[in-house]
Amino acid sequence: MLWGLPHKTEILVHWHAGRSSTEIAASLGVDRKTVRKYVVAAQAAGVVPGGPALGEAEWDARVREWFPELADTRLRQVTWPAIEPHHEYITEQLKAGVTVTTVHQRLRDEHGVAVSIASFRRYVSANVPEETRRSQVKVLRPYPAEPGEEAQIDYGRLGRWLDPRAGKMVTVWAFVMVLACSRHMFVRPVIRLDQQSWSECHVHAFGFFGGVPARLVPDNLKTGVDRPDLYDPKINRAYAELAAHYGFLPDPARAFRPTDKPRVERPMPYVRDSFWRGREFTSLAQMQAAAERWCTEVAGQRSCRPLDGAAPAMVFTAAEQGALRPLPADPFVLATWARAKIGPDIHARVGKVLYSVPWRHIGKTADVRVTETMVQFFIGGDLVKTHPRKAWGKQTDFGDYLSVTWNQGPGSGILRYGLAGN
Repeated sequence: MLWGLPHKTEILVHWHAGRSSTEIAASLGVDRKTVRKYVVAAQAAGVVPGGPALGEAEWDARVREWFPELADTRLRQVTWPAIEPHHEYITEQLKAGVTVTTVHQRLRDEHGVAVSIASFRRYVSANVPEETRRSQVKVLRPYPAEPGEEAQIDYGRLGRWLDPRAGKMVTVWAFVMVLACSRHMFVRPVIRLDQQSWSECHVHAFGFFGGVPARLVPDNLKTGVDRPDLYDPKINRAYAELAAHYGFLPDPARAFRPTDKPRVERPMPYVRDSFWRGREFTSLAQMQAAAERWCTEVAGQRSCRPLDGAAPAMVFTAAEQGALRPLPADPFVLATWARAKIGPDIHARVGKVLYSVPWRHIGKTADVRVTETMVQFFIGGDLVKTHPRKAWGKQTDFGDYLSVTWNQGPGSGILRYGLAGN
């Protein structure tokens, strides 16, 4: 393996002189991934391009220090005693479908096993039956994005989970928002795919990033888009309210076109593997808190290939955080919208409750806005009735009925109708 030392040294000399990974790969006839692998090690050691020149002997010494497995094949099994006590854990994780890279990351972060990924791969290859690699989503090469310009959003299925509160198995989904420039991501596990959950996830994502991208590219989900259309997407009213409050432009992807949002399609298998597989959670709240920590401490610190090996969190802090739109001063009022028809008894059903509406709207269909504290009925865009929200039963304002009174004058009684509910 000693042949590798001069080769790696040459890569680092070129990089230290200011050449890009693409230029180095073309010049030396190596893969760009190989270039990035060794550049990341130099960056981690505090070396930066354009610094004081280093001689070849000094580079050789540094490469031997950063990659001891290249200098002596006898070192291959030196680190195995540190890995062997975790053999059962490694096997269980791999059987659960977790990749070798993620198992190594978890051993390092959660069990304090300080071995290189190369040594770990050799241990797995020699001591664990070969695992079949899972296929990745194939997408087109994404276009460049300016800082703060765009975020892409998707739901991805994580798997089944025994919910202790409900006492039954439920499907867990991951809401994922990825900033297109820095690739920094926010992940929030949910068990409901409704308007309220969709809006809540956005609010938490904006809070996590500390700002709002100018444009959001969601999937064509019923929770965000009523009718998928490339040129004139009809955004539902709940999402339109959210967009107006935070000041972003909703720009839904075309249905069945994952290439419209490649930055969020590609990381979904990584989220399932690195965050979800092989882990246990005691509650949904604990799962969501763990996901935020994972976004910061693991996903945000990973070596990202499209960023030439840089960590998304580092690029976000340096280039994108300041370009996001500031959060509004007032908190967003979470609301859902529904449709309800006013029956002949002047009531309309919203959830488990019957609410009264002025009698003149009998037979009409209203747009209903529901918040935590109130229920509002709109007809033709006009607000016609507001009720305090209740959990179940019937809510009646008797002023909504057509009033009937007798006007008794001298000689005869005259029936008169008075209009109520104006």
